[in-house]
Amino acid sequence: MATKQTPGRARRSGNPAALMMTLRRLHLYLGLFIAPSVLFFAATGSLQLFSLHEDHAGYEAPELFEKLGSLHKDQVFILPKHHEHAKAPSEMQGRPGATQARAPDAEPPMPVKVLALKWLFLAVALGLIASTLLGLWMALVTARGKGLAWLVLAAGVVLPVALAAF
Repeated sequence: MATKQTPGRARRSGNPAALMMTLRRLHLYLGLFIAPSVLFFAATGSLQLFSLHEDHAGYEAPELFEKLGSLHKDQVFILPKHHEHAKAPSEMQGRPGATQARAPDAEPPMPVKVLALKWLFLAVALGLIASTLLGLWMALVTARGKGLAWLVLAAGVVLPVALAAF
């Protein structure tokens, strides 16, 4: 036989179902708002794992990768001034702390376990991207207030872009 709760006791203990609904709704809107940034950081972090955002021996990074890397690391969408290797060694001689540029073939090989960890982190980043996209799809398909859901997602896109642009 079930016991009958008095109204005062129900208020003190709270309704677990109502609490869960509130938490799910909060999770939905927080997820929609941060999903664009999660996708951005996972994608640009993947580029940085293999230094695709920087020039190095035999590789010239696309300007977009450099700008995205700058936004990821320094929160500015500008081309970083890191092209020291483009200067002639004679220009660098007089600078304190300047080192001679090494020949491209002088770079030591990357240890196998570091390379393996980079590939593992790339797999994690790709999994995060796939999971976030799947979560976005589920959130937008199942949300009761679709208009508000789309509005929160749009704010998650527009706000970071607007702040980076100004």
